[in-house]
This record gives sequence, structure tokens and C-alpha cells, in this order.
Amino acid sequence: MSLQPPKKLRKQFTNATHPLIVLKFESGHQIKVYQNEGKEFDCYSGETIKLLAVNDPTSSEWELIENRKADAFADASA
Repeated sequence: MSLQPPKKLRKQFTNATHPLIVLKFESGHQIKVYQNEGKEFDCYSGETIKLLAVNDPTSSEWELIENRKADAFADASA
């Protein structure tokens, strides 16, 4: 019996609502997406990604917007 690693995905996210959103991955990796910008990123199928709003860049308190599965993000344009 062999375990297959999860499928690697190329996804994208666009921030249209907050001054800064941080995508926080299960591995601890973080990607900053500023308002009216988008980013492409690699993730794994089934991975949970936290979307955190940073309303005040001088504060260490971030607001959890959503926990979203990697598969729910839009596919990156080829």
C-alpha cells in the first residue's frame, strides 16, 4: 500500500475589500496581498488557508476573515 502525496495546485487570489490580506498556509508560509492586487501561489489539494485582514499595519492583531480550502480558490490563469 503506497500513500500518494497531495496534488500540487496553482491558484490565485485577488483582494478587493481590505487594505491588506495575508494568506496563511498550513506550513506557516504567508503571502501578503494588498488591496486591488492579486497573487498567484502554489498549494496542495485539501490544504486549509487562512485569510487574515490587516486593518492596521502597526498592530499585531489580524482579523480572521475565512478558512478556505485550497480547491475553493480560482485556478491561476495559464
